[in-house]
Amino acid sequence: MAAPGSAAAALIVSDIEAVHVELIRRGIDASEMWHGAPFSPEARLPGPDPKHTSYGSFFSFNDPDGNTWLVQEVTTRHPGRI
Repeated sequence: MAAPGSAAAALIVSDIEAVHVELIRRGIDASEMWHGAPFSPEARLPGPDPKHTSYGSFFSFNDPDGNTWLVQEVTTRHPGRI
C-alpha cells in the first residue's frame, strides 16, 4: 500500500558501463556513474571505479512510478555472499 515513488531498491550488475549505456538507449534518464560512497553525494567521485573494484561503482534512475533504483557493479562477490 506504499505510495508511488516511495520505494528505493538496488540492482546488482556485472558490467555497469554496458547497463548504463543500454538504459540510456532505452530512454531511461539514468544519472551519471560514480564511485566511492553510494549515498553521500559529497563523497562521490565521477565515473566508474577505474579498477572496476567489486561493489565500487554506481548510478541511479527513477522508474515510471518515481521509485529510486541504485545500480551497483559487483564483479566478484565477497566470501559468503550469494
